[in-house]
Amino acid sequence: MNDRRNQMTLDMQELSVRRVNQTLRSNGEQAFRILHPRGAHSLACGLNAPLDVSVEGHAGYYCAGMNQHATVTVDGNAGTGLAENIMSGSVRVLGNASQSVGASGHGGLVVVEGNASARCGISMKGVDIIIGGNVGHMAAFMAQSGSLVVCGDAGADLGDSIYEARLFVRGDVESLGADCVEKEMRNEHIESLQALLASAGMSSKIKAESFRRYGSARKLYNFTIDNAGAA
Repeated sequence: MNDRRNQMTLDMQELSVRRVNQTLRSNGEQAFRILHPRGAHSLACGLNAPLDVSVEGHAGYYCAGMNQHATVTVDGNAGTGLAENIMSGSVRVLGNASQSVGASGHGGLVVVEGNASARCGISMKGVDIIIGGNVGHMAAFMAQSGSLVVCGDAGADLGDSIYEARLFVRGDVESLGADCVEKEMRNEHIESLQALLASAGMSSKIKAESFRRYGSARKLYNFTIDNAGAA
């Protein structure tokens, strides 16, 4: 985070969400403090520059959606759809997040230091998501690529209808969804997971060797290479 003396302060007791987002998007490389967000929805959405944005309080639905290049930190909790469709950059929540964290994310890094609710990582397409606590049911539903790292427990139907995303869970898994299976944790997976934990600032207290790996059994695909020459 940048020194607060170099940050522009946006106080939502005085500014609307529209005005705050317009200000964020109209500046180049700059750092911002957003005060008194009071659970506002769609905050810090559509950023497309290497900004450093600190939200000091709770955020509502779809915070930091469609993020590109920016670093967004929420010092509180976040509602549904955190970092939906993130393309690059990073989004971090110091508290808990509601359902659909990182939904359809194509890239970048999303970190929730607390727990996340249902459908975390739904339809993820390349984003890396790291949850410091637990996730709810149907995490990584139809996840196509990227990584979901759960440092706590996972709810029912983990990885249901998964494609090629990589799932790592440190705690217990209530149940696996359709076509999701536990896989061998080889050295290359330990190394890549340790790098992910390091990117989230968690590698000093959590070791990759304590996780289990899950992925697709590849039984639900409509296309297989064996059928490529079929009429």
